[in-house]
Amino acid sequence: MPEIPAVSRRLLIGGALATGATAAGIGSAQAAAHDPAATPPAPRRGPGQKSMINVPFGVYRTVRVGVIGLGNRGSAMTEGWAAVPGCTVTAVCDIRADRARRTADRLVSQGKPRPAEYGGSQESYTRMLRRDDIDLVYIATPWEFHHRHGRAALLAGKHALVELPVATELDELWDLVDTSEGTRRHLILSENCSYGRNELAMLKMAHDGLFGDVTNGHGGYLHDLRELLFSDTYYTDSWRRLWHTRSTASFYPMHGLAPIAAAMDINRGDRMTVLRATATEPKGLADYRERFVPRSHPSWRETYINGDLITCLIDTAKGRVIRAEHDVSSPRPYSRINSLAGTRGIFEDYAGTSATGGRIYVEPDHSGHSWRDFDTYRKEFDHWLWKTIGDDAANNGGHDGMDYVLQWRTVQSMRAGLVPDIDVYDAAVWCSPVPLSVKSLAAGGRPVQIPDFTRGAWVNRRPGLDSPASAMPSVA
Repeated sequence: MPEIPAVSRRLLIGGALATGATAAGIGSAQAAAHDPAATPPAPRRGPGQKSMINVPFGVYRTVRVGVIGLGNRGSAMTEGWAAVPGCTVTAVCDIRADRARRTADRLVSQGKPRPAEYGGSQESYTRMLRRDDIDLVYIATPWEFHHRHGRAALLAGKHALVELPVATELDELWDLVDTSEGTRRHLILSENCSYGRNELAMLKMAHDGLFGDVTNGHGGYLHDLRELLFSDTYYTDSWRRLWHTRSTASFYPMHGLAPIAAAMDINRGDRMTVLRATATEPKGLADYRERFVPRSHPSWRETYINGDLITCLIDTAKGRVIRAEHDVSSPRPYSRINSLAGTRGIFEDYAGTSATGGRIYVEPDHSGHSWRDFDTYRKEFDHWLWKTIGDDAANNGGHDGMDYVLQWRTVQSMRAGLVPDIDVYDAAVWCSPVPLSVKSLAAGGRPVQIPDFTRGAWVNRRPGLDSPASAMPSVA
């Protein structure tokens, strides 16, 4: 993982301290000067730009992956890539050269070819991207580097799969859309939770009409990260904790938001239009530090300004409402919430009422105002990906197999020449609550417009994560 310089070039969301009027400066300082809640219109396409919607991958006999960022996430996912049939890791890169060496050593110990190693400086990745034996670049660096690394991969002629969020500012999100359209290369959000077993079953139930007309959904990222945030080893150079000193934003709601958006056909017949954000006081991290962190720790020189719970209410063009939440500073069990409701029923995940963790109530199957276990419904609506590779996912992937399903599906789509399930427009709109929450909160919670990254193409229905079953091409 690249270390954070003493003064980052993009230190803060919006590029400025989150105080006073500067907190509103997310990629459009001019607009914010007149109206902090204003969102500029979609920029015109430049020469050579065309939509990437429904554009398939070229057919790749073997998918060759280069990895940038080899911290906890990147190193684990590198082993996952090497386990997928028809995929090989050809190069690995981290600012710390020893991480590249250790990752290469592990792959060799597992009987895999040794990847080329790059490291030693913040620009090492540029040398890796000059290679002609990389088809897909997987990026797992700290958030502030995602836009830079994703854009560089596209300009180098590679497809890119970027960890969350793909960028933290509106102008950066637009730049990734434009760069993808100009280079004709896909940029995909590495949204593993969209491939969760319950999430995909919920998607299929929604599209099969089990909930009637879907009216609302609730998702987010509620994860007590306090111990890890104050660890001196888990997040390199404390990069993730430092974000809480820089701005008030919904930093990471995508894990819960993306599955709800997919079930609502966002960018595929509906779109997110308006966001309003609220924030609680920033008390959780300071309270944890007071109780558990020695006074000699460097965190005592920090002031935390990001609210503990950031809630975004999102309207859609079809009149639906999504509630997206982010809280990593409070004591609570883990939850992505993952709830969807309509005129004929509701599903709620993380309820703990069954082995599958969810509960459901749908008419006419149920009555009496009592929740029912989700087990039977998940078996009936299990997605074809889990039916096909569920056992492999359990043996090869983290996060209950979601990582491997994401990786397998990405490789399969590239080898079979399919359209990706998640495209650059999904990546942009799913990540847009990061900067838009800053704009809304800076304007006292006023609604802000959500850009249409598809430039009008959202009205057309098309497959996404509900794509039809298809096979992995045989490995020669």
